[in-house]
Amino acid sequence: MRITEISDQIHRLTADNGGVFTGPGTNTYLIGNDELSVIDPGPDLDDHIENIIKIGDGRITRIFITHTHQDHSPGANTLSSRLNLPIYGCVTESSKLRDLPIEIDQTVVHCSVIESSDHNIMPIHTPGHASNHFCYLSNGFLFTGDHIMQGSTVVIAPPDGNMSQYLESLKMIKEFSVDTILPGHGDPIHNPFDEIDATIAHRLKREQKVVDQLKNDGSIDIESLLPKVYDDVNTLLHPIALFSLEAHLIRLIENNRVRFDGQKYSLIE
Repeated sequence: MRITEISDQIHRLTADNGGVFTGPGTNTYLIGNDELSVIDPGPDLDDHIENIIKIGDGRITRIFITHTHQDHSPGANTLSSRLNLPIYGCVTESSKLRDLPIEIDQTVVHCSVIESSDHNIMPIHTPGHASNHFCYLSNGFLFTGDHIMQGSTVVIAPPDGNMSQYLESLKMIKEFSVDTILPGHGDPIHNPFDEIDATIAHRLKREQKVVDQLKNDGSIDIESLLPKVYDDVNTLLHPIALFSLEAHLIRLIENNRVRFDGQKYSLIE
């Protein structure tokens, strides 16, 4: 059992599903003392679910999911069934097309407050990585799921993922009082706004690289553009980077900077 005490009210349990997309594994968080809220039960792994139940020791009252990707939400169904608990989260039409089915008992509302006996949780809608992605704010701690990850770049995979929405959601977080980011993968981030600024700058730098390459190449297909824009990334990761490249190109098309003829992309000058 990989459990870490974050504060006197927050404990992190990391699932044994480490990999390219998940880093050391998906983080499940338990918030509270007398009454516990679980954020992201993660994958439906027997040992992980049993550990959550063991740590909860009859005190769990709610299950929250940040989004419905397979490394974050499938365990919610099992945990809900085992303990007869409500699932809080959100599904959208595009998330239904991509993700495994899940029954949401309570659809979370942006900037509402969900009260427990010893803690409150505020859902914050942060589309970008996924259309139904929510972060959760509690006493200065922001649980970011896949919106912000420690030591890794978030994949934006259209059509459910959207680069413009992702950047706007990152900026919006700075409107809230956040002391520490607790990501869905990796360790706590104690300089949250610096991390957000660096993430935005990284994305815009990559976007400018797309623009510069289109200036050099004229009209080009996405497969040929990929190794030129991501020449600083291990080629083994290029199939994953292709998703984010497409998201950047869609954003540039939305902003009337790039055109697509069905096969190739070119710059509008």
